[in-house]
Amino acid sequence: MKTKRETEREISQAIIRFEKEFMGRGPLETRAYIIEDMVLVRLKNVLTPAEMKLSQSEDRDRAKYLIKQLRQQLIEQGRPLLDAVIKDILGVNVVSLHTDISARTGERVIVFTLEQEPQFTSP
Repeated sequence: MKTKRETEREISQAIIRFEKEFMGRGPLETRAYIIEDMVLVRLKNVLTPAEMKLSQSEDRDRAKYLIKQLRQQLIEQGRPLLDAVIKDILGVNVVSLHTDISARTGERVIVFTLEQEPQFTSP
């Protein structure tokens, strides 16, 4: 059994792999936090060059909407993979997934809610 911090690092690495393999580009920085029966993942600088260009277009509201919609659809398609990775690492089923992305900063947040609180060894 791993410590909480070791598990958080493992989740961060798994999310980076998912972003690179499934989304086509990995974040510059990722950090995972396990809080009771939730996993919060913060990813920095995840926008592709095309998304960055789009976010700087004249119609920023429409660009923001398009980026969010595209990313939401991609996450929904990759959700079975994400759920499986989290279950494999924590040994706990994922109940739901919530996510949002900032088209301005390129930061994304993913929150997994779990069936129960995972167990860890003492640090």
